[in-house]
This record gives sequence, structure tokens and C-alpha cells, in this order.
Amino acid sequence: MISTIDKMVQVGMHFGHQASKWNPKMLPFIYGERNGVHIIDLIQTYWLLKNVNGELTNFARQGKKFLFVGTKKQAARLIANVACECDSFYINQRWLGGMLTNWQTLKTSISKLNSLESQELDGQFDKLPKKEAATAKKQKERLQKYLGGVKNMKALPDVVIIIGQPEELNAVRECQKLGIRTVTILDTNCDPTLADLFIPANDDSVASLQYILSQFLTAIQLGQKELKNKPNLVKKVESKKKRLPSAIKKKSIGSVN
Repeated sequence: MISTIDKMVQVGMHFGHQASKWNPKMLPFIYGERNGVHIIDLIQTYWLLKNVNGELTNFARQGKKFLFVGTKKQAARLIANVACECDSFYINQRWLGGMLTNWQTLKTSISKLNSLESQELDGQFDKLPKKEAATAKKQKERLQKYLGGVKNMKALPDVVIIIGQPEELNAVRECQKLGIRTVTILDTNCDPTLADLFIPANDDSVASLQYILSQFLTAIQLGQKELKNKPNLVKKVESKKKRLPSAIKKKSIGSVN
């Protein structure tokens, strides 16, 4: 535990926002104030992160689908990399209103993106008049920018992981409306009552985000691995059950002799 907290300090997870910009609802998770900046209580961060990791593993073990959301510049690339590594989805450029609550419209846009990508791959753009080809390419690039991370998402996600709550309030509200569970990294200017599961930590530092997201990745991959191995485990158990009667029978015969 001590070595882990030391690592948290090294990556700056304990630094909050200026005390004047805090959310009073975060008071239980604030250790104190230094030079006008709130310091996050890393003891609580440690235990809450451990709890969230356990929940993420459990969700993944059940086959739940994850959507990572974070449009802040320092989070965008990290989110995309982590989501891809655990076969999940991401939004890291801009949250378009109704992405979840207006799912049917989003599905139409995703279908359009996949169609345009397929047309370009097949060389269809080259057969179009120059102006039409340029328009189609521009439309494809715009859709890729905003929907590239969800183009393979076939249904609403089960869990949404949010980086930068103040910036992603529209996503938070849509999740609440639909009853989708959220996992959020909360800085001292955030609202813990708007998150189902959360970790109090610096959500502005790249090093801090990298550390937390790597923890999330490991937790999700662990659950996915267990889910993948589950059929083999079931087969082994069933095989043992089939062999059990004959084994008992042999034992019974032996005891009579």
C-alpha cells in the first residue's frame, strides 16, 4: 500500500485545483490545502481505486461493454489507446448531443461512416466527379474524427468511463437518464453525486491519468481473460461430473471387498 501511494505521489495524483475553484461536495476526499491548492487524500484514493478495479474486472467478466469518454487534450490520446487495447469504445474529440439518448440517429451516422470507408477502400471515390469525391472524403473525415472510436459499437455501452467530469456533463446526464453505470476520475472541482463509481484524483496531469487508466486497462483485461476461459472451465467441471459416478462405484466395490 505504501509503495503504491508513493507512486501516486510521484505521478501527481494528489494535486487538486485551486481552493477557490473547488466543489464543496469533494470535501470528504480532500486532505488539506497547500499554497492555495487542494491536496487530495490519497489513502481514500487508494481504496477507491482498488474497489473500482475490482468492479471493472467483474463487469468485464460478465461481458459488459465499455465506453471511454474524455475530450480534454491531455486525455484524448490516452483514452484512445487504452480503449483499443481492451476492445472497448471511445469518444475523445467532442461529445455530440444525444449520442446515447438518441441512439438510433447515432447508429445511422455510424452506418454512414462505415459505408464511406468501404467505398473509399473499394476505390469508389476515384470514380466520382472531383467535386463529389472531395465532398464524400470531407464527410468521411468529419465522421471519423467524432465517431471513429464508436464505429464498431452495435448497442449502447454497459459502462461509461469518464475523464473530466465538468467538461463531459452532457455525457454524464445522458448516462443518468438511461441508467448506464458511470466510472469517473474526480478532481476537487467535480461532483461525486453525479458518479456511480469514482476515484478522487488529479484529472489534469497526463502522468496521473496514465497511471489510473493503466490500472483500468489491467482490471478490464483480467475480467475479459476470465470470461474467455470460462467455457473451458465449464467443460472441465462437466467432464469431472460425468466421471464422478464411476469413481464412486469403484470406491463402493472396493469397500465391500
